[in-house]
Amino acid sequence: MPKKSADKPALMIENAALGFGDKLLFKPLSLTIAAGEVALLMAPSGAGKSTLLSWICGMPDPQLKAEGSIVLNGKTLNHLPPETRRIGIMFQDPLMFPHLTVAGNLAFGMKPSHDRKERIDHELERIGLAGMGDRDPLTLSGGQKARLALMRCLMAEPDALLLDEPFSGLDDDTRAMFSALVHQEISSRNLPVLMVSHDPRDRDQSGVAPVYLEALD
Repeated sequence: MPKKSADKPALMIENAALGFGDKLLFKPLSLTIAAGEVALLMAPSGAGKSTLLSWICGMPDPQLKAEGSIVLNGKTLNHLPPETRRIGIMFQDPLMFPHLTVAGNLAFGMKPSHDRKERIDHELERIGLAGMGDRDPLTLSGGQKARLALMRCLMAEPDALLLDEPFSGLDDDTRAMFSALVHQEISSRNLPVLMVSHDPRDRDQSGVAPVYLEALD
């Protein structure tokens, strides 16, 4: 898969102003995230971080009033349905599809190909889940579920990735290992990534200067 040029903006949020009724959630926000870059957006719980991500990926609350533009690789996405935006999202809770096996969860969203099973087996081995393809995903540990959810997003070959506090349910050791995996995978795919968090540990582990979402009272 060809890499995007890392010296050009890949994901831009322009003057995003979101709210319900007459009340804005935060001051208008503009962000430019280059390919291969992680932008860390920090704010307290309830400030509108998850609402922002849902708007970007095209699944906002029906009552949300939104202004601003979402531009990915030069294309404005505002009026596109979520399935055509090519934006992956990983939530705080690594949601599993309980009716599918571990391998079935990983295959969800993948394009059909003659080597699909081989690719799934290879990725499971690479993320430490070798031999677990036939297992019920609900039997996995928290760290294993997080790795599976991340790889499921990436195997769909998105052009950008959104991370909604992806490390919050993990203990410190698992958190550090999973954070390293996330940054490794992002770098190898040259994706623009927006991660939101309220936890200062994410600021310390990310190695990037955070942007602070300015909540409005």
